[in-house]
Amino acid sequence: MPKATAVLDEAHQLISRRLEELNEERQKLERALAALGGKATGRQPGRRRASKAKAATKPAGRGGGKRRGRRSGGRADQAAALVEKSPGIGASDIAKKLKIKPNYLYRVLGDLEKEGRVKKDGRRYFPGKS
Repeated sequence: MPKATAVLDEAHQLISRRLEELNEERQKLERALAALGGKATGRQPGRRRASKAKAATKPAGRGGGKRRGRRSGGRADQAAALVEKSPGIGASDIAKKLKIKPNYLYRVLGDLEKEGRVKKDGRRYFPGKS
């Protein structure tokens, strides 16, 4: 009976080779499409875009007109204050204290990190430059 690692290595190699073949075929097809005057998208597979039909059928009560910009402050300021008060605090602890869902908080913390207000080290957050 072959060792599990050998089987996994072989499966990895097979999948890698197949992906290379498919990528080469995709590139050939894009070149052929471009030669025919079509537009090659160059788009990688992933999340589908919303159709225009869906966007047009949104209920009137939800974002019917102008799109509202992000509010300044709020959760970001609260999260930054908690990090300053308790350096090394984890995101789940911050979320519990703010009584919000962690998946929303990760976006807030990412923005704070980009602004330099907090620094992430592993799973812990520390105050950034003030």
